[in-house]
Amino acid sequence: MSAETLPPQPPPLPATDPPSSPTPRISIVHGPVIVGAGPSGLAVAASLRRLCVPSVILERSDGIADLWSHRMYDRLTLHLPKPFCQLPHLPFPAYFPSYPSKDHFLGYLHAYAHHFSLRPLFGCTVMDARFDPAVSLWRVTAIRRDLSDPEVVEFLSPWLVVATGENAEPVVPEIKGAEGFEGSLLHSSEYKSGVEYEGKRVLVVGCGNSGMEICVDLCEHGAMPFMSVRSGVHILPREMLGTSTFGVAMKLLRWLPTKVVDRFLLIMAKMMIGDTEKYGLKRPKVGPLELKNTTGKTPVLDVGALSRIKDERIKIVSEVESLTSNGAKFVDGGEMAFHAVVFATGYKSNAPLWLKEAGVLTAEGKPEHSFPNGEKGIYFVGFSGKGLLGASVDAIKTALDVSARWTRLSESKDVGL
Repeated sequence: MSAETLPPQPPPLPATDPPSSPTPRISIVHGPVIVGAGPSGLAVAASLRRLCVPSVILERSDGIADLWSHRMYDRLTLHLPKPFCQLPHLPFPAYFPSYPSKDHFLGYLHAYAHHFSLRPLFGCTVMDARFDPAVSLWRVTAIRRDLSDPEVVEFLSPWLVVATGENAEPVVPEIKGAEGFEGSLLHSSEYKSGVEYEGKRVLVVGCGNSGMEICVDLCEHGAMPFMSVRSGVHILPREMLGTSTFGVAMKLLRWLPTKVVDRFLLIMAKMMIGDTEKYGLKRPKVGPLELKNTTGKTPVLDVGALSRIKDERIKIVSEVESLTSNGAKFVDGGEMAFHAVVFATGYKSNAPLWLKEAGVLTAEGKPEHSFPNGEKGIYFVGFSGKGLLGASVDAIKTALDVSARWTRLSESKDVGL
């Protein structure tokens, strides 16, 4: 790629790894470096391409959307209707169902990458990213394993787009006795189908959307699921008033405060699905939208779990106190035997593992500053806590801001010639 608009190539930083580390090959990028080839990374790369801004996408796995390809259960469908989940500039095909399946979504992502001629560098694991103020460039060090001989490459660019998202690494809680449990112990990212659990007692730890849907899947395959509930949870019908609950909420929020919309949603939910507290599913004191805005905790959109909870095909148990060799003890004093335990306990960002620049991440791995952080040319896409819709908004904003800066930089270099 051309480097005519960039400053002269700077020398590499002194190695911070052991002396045996190989000297990295320098690669100057005429445009931003995007880390992550999931929906967020593809969305920002496509938005940049439409603005004629080049970019390089670095992806540690062997294909796009690794989370969706390898770490999602088979029966997964998008919890929101397709207009709220499609990426910028290319809608879902008209023949897709209102709530696309995992396979539908993966097919769409591959078609999206092909449509915009996006070619990520697969097998490229970012180890370190730092801003070098001496030359106003990001130094992104990665190991390329897609080559016959793996090599260390240092990518240099004025802009870094962090698109690894909030769901990069599984979160597994530390529970006393886990090492002695003799059954199957796995995170929801490893769970594919309930077919292997027919006739077995399975404890699902976590009552979010994934935990609920895994319990439904286990029921459908003849297993006996028990769901451990630690804190309150908002369950809402997936649809109300003839349309999606999310769509209703978005329309109301244009005109009404969040607290008022929350009250409306809870009234409708009680009318449609009843009082969930009588089944051991206590609602938080804060409304579902306000809770999402303040903590990031998403309300559960019911896809059939509640009816199975009501007729006790899914049994609710309290928080796990410890695991035993053949089951679990609970904080309410109860103890049960289980063949397997599935942790539906979510994911976290992996950015703190490689993004070493001070002052850009919180302790939880979230962006320290709101968009855009133009001081150092760093952007975060997919960290807003607003799902695919939020990632699309982030991608468009990021592309427009980078395009403006890229144009000014190009013009300044042209003037200097």
